Amino acid sequence: MTPPSGARPEGVGRPVGRPLPNWTPRPRPGRDVLQGRYCRLEPLDAARHAEDLFTAFSEADEGWTYLPYGPFGDCDGLRTWLEDMSRHEDPLFFAIVDREGRAVGLASYLRINPEMGSIEVGHIHYSRPLQRTRAATEAMYLMARRAFDELAYRRYEWKCDDLNAPSRRAAERLGFVYEGTFRQDRIYKGRNRDTAWYSITDAEWPAVRAALEAWLDPSNFDEHGVQLTRLSIPE
Repeated sequence: MTPPSGARPEGVGRPVGRPLPNWTPRPRPGRDVLQGRYCRLEPLDAARHAEDLFTAFSEADEGWTYLPYGPFGDCDGLRTWLEDMSRHEDPLFFAIVDREGRAVGLASYLRINPEMGSIEVGHIHYSRPLQRTRAATEAMYLMARRAFDELAYRRYEWKCDDLNAPSRRAAERLGFVYEGTFRQDRIYKGRNRDTAWYSITDAEWPAVRAALEAWLDPSNFDEHGVQLTRLSIPE
C-alpha cells in the first residue's frame, strides 16, 4: 500500500535512544572481599558468619518484616538458610563485617543482567548495631563502587516494599532516584507488596560517589563520631 502523500515511512524519523556503539556485556560480580575503612563485605560463609549474625539480628527482629524469609528462631535455622543462600550466584550474598571482625549485616547483588549492564542491590538486613553508622553507609558505597567503577554497569537498582519507609529513605539518602511503584507486584508472608523502584545510572554515579566519599571521610566527623556535614547528593 502506498502511504498518503507526505506521510513518513514506518520507523523513519522517530526518536531513538542514545547510540552505544562500543557496548559489550559486563562481567558478573565475583566472590571477592570489598574492603573499606569502616567495614568490609565478605562472601557469605555460614560457618564463619552464622553465630555473629544470629547474635546481631536477635537485637532487632523487626528487620525481617519486609523480607520474604525470617526471622529464625535459633542459630541452626539461620545457619541452614545461610548455607543455602551462599550457594547462589544470583542473588550473590555478602556479610557486612565491622572493624572488630563481627558480621553485623547482609546484602546482595541480584537480578544481575550483564547483557544490559543492570544490577540490583537487595536482601539488605542491617542489625541494630550496624544501623545509622558510617559502616552502614560505606557498605552500600562499596557495593555501588564495584558495580560502576570496577564492573562498568550502566544501571544500579534498589527495590523495596512501598510501605517500608526506612528503606525508601535510605535509597533517597544514598542518591537513588525514585522511578515509580509497581502495584500488587507480589505476595509475601501472606501480604500484598507494592514495590517501589529506584535507580542510579552510570551518568549520575560520579556525583553520587563524590558526595558519599566526602561524607565518609574521617574529617567529616568530630572526636565523638558525630557528623559535621549531612550527606547530600546533588540533584
